Amino acid sequence: MPEGHSVHRIARQFDRNFVGRRVAASSPQGRFVEGAALLDATTPVLVRAVGKQMFLEFDTGLWLRVHLGMYGAWDFAGEIVLDPTIAASNGRMGQTNQRGTVLSDATEAGEILDAAGENSLSSIGAPRRARGRVRMSEQTRGLAEETEWPPPVVGQVRLRLLTELTAADLRGPTACQIQTADEVAATIAKLGPDPLVDDVAEGEERFVSVVRRKPTPIGLLLMDQNVVSGIGNVYRAELLYRARQNPRTPGRDVPEETVRELWRDWVRLLAIGVETGQMMTMDDLDPAAYRLAMAHRDDRHWVYHRAGLPCRVCGTSVIVEEAAGRKLYWCPTCQA
Repeated sequence: MPEGHSVHRIARQFDRNFVGRRVAASSPQGRFVEGAALLDATTPVLVRAVGKQMFLEFDTGLWLRVHLGMYGAWDFAGEIVLDPTIAASNGRMGQTNQRGTVLSDATEAGEILDAAGENSLSSIGAPRRARGRVRMSEQTRGLAEETEWPPPVVGQVRLRLLTELTAADLRGPTACQIQTADEVAATIAKLGPDPLVDDVAEGEERFVSVVRRKPTPIGLLLMDQNVVSGIGNVYRAELLYRARQNPRTPGRDVPEETVRELWRDWVRLLAIGVETGQMMTMDDLDPAAYRLAMAHRDDRHWVYHRAGLPCRVCGTSVIVEEAAGRKLYWCPTCQA
């Protein structure tokens, strides 16, 4: 499932490449025909990401709400202008050609490509295969430049948004709907704080207040989007490990300082994820180790996806268990 950093990156894609540009909207799959008709020949004027949801406002006053869920993804094609805050991140995003030209000031030196898949501009969301090319959550391999425009529709595209230069195809979302401004406000009001949207200090107080009165295990609370926005399975496991916190402990029994540190760590990790496109959760790596970790997912997490492997700190086998239908990885010694 795409986590909060991916959705913020998607929003930046739309801000740079769609806001202020008239779009043609269609639903090739046929499941969003009426909604697409309302967006066709209109202009996006504002985009917001909150947690795992994106909200795109149009000049008609209507909004498009998209929740990618477990399987959703946006695929971008054409000329794509890289967000300058990412382009300035010491080349970590690299410079990529994908069905056209990516306009970027990122340095060509030291480009990092992730073989497991988290750092492309062209497909952001769930793993996906299209046109015989592998498209992972934020990484695309083997894309050749294509000259056909607009690009042919491939697969089950719920919504296509097309400007003169850029195409965005939405596949497999949990939610894709038109909302009014009031409906958007009501949707956002139900969500927990997002460090990139809300005042960080106020968000911390909201998070601590909710967690400290809940009997629900902290390992479930971190995944509850009404408690805190954007945390998914990877960040949940890594945040708990970094805090050395047992995931089974009821929220109300977790020390207040630990709850505060979980929030502050989420602030840090989310910013890193948005900047690099990768869920980097290990600190203090030397340059070689950092480069390896950025290139290989298995080298940048403490416990996630490491069931049966020794804990990087104590050597105890990392365990995995089901928690509300999702896999939870943790170290029974470090997080006792």
